[in-house]
Amino acid sequence: MALSMFAPARYGVRCGAIILLSAGLAACGSFDSASHRLASAITPYKIDVVQGNFISKEQVDALKPGMGRQQVKEILGTPLVMPLFHNDRWEYIFTLKRPGVEQQTRKLSVFFKDDVLERYEGDEMPTEAEFVSSLASKVPKSKVPNLEATDDQLKRLPAKPEPTAAENPANQPPLAPLPSSYPPLETRK
Repeated sequence: MALSMFAPARYGVRCGAIILLSAGLAACGSFDSASHRLASAITPYKIDVVQGNFISKEQVDALKPGMGRQQVKEILGTPLVMPLFHNDRWEYIFTLKRPGVEQQTRKLSVFFKDDVLERYEGDEMPTEAEFVSSLASKVPKSKVPNLEATDDQLKRLPAKPEPTAAENPANQPPLAPLPSSYPPLETRK
């Protein structure tokens, strides 16, 4: 007899568990679609990746045959690649990866003969001004609003209340002068 009394309770618990499980699964589906909508609305910040040495047209123009290795290094910087088996060649490679823009790669090879610059060859290098302008953001600048109020706008503002005697610094007694020396932070033993 005791078992028959708990049968309706067990049935109610099972129904409640099934309802909660169904509601939980439905909530997961709507949460999943909401998270996809949120993820598509928020885009992560992607950084520009710069690798190697940027070499400008001005730097390449400063190279003259007959220069020593140290002089070339002072103009172009340390080469990115010094081939182990080609001791007479330095490679300068520059790569710029920006989101939404095609990757830029430029290469310059410098050839030495008897530790003296013989020749150089590589890609056409941009001037410094051209390179800086290529880095400018492609996002159009928004117009800066006028931050000056007109006389009509100033008249519409509420008038400032007159300061009370306690708020008026002219009626305050002068502050005591600061001491010229301070006591030690620690007592001497």
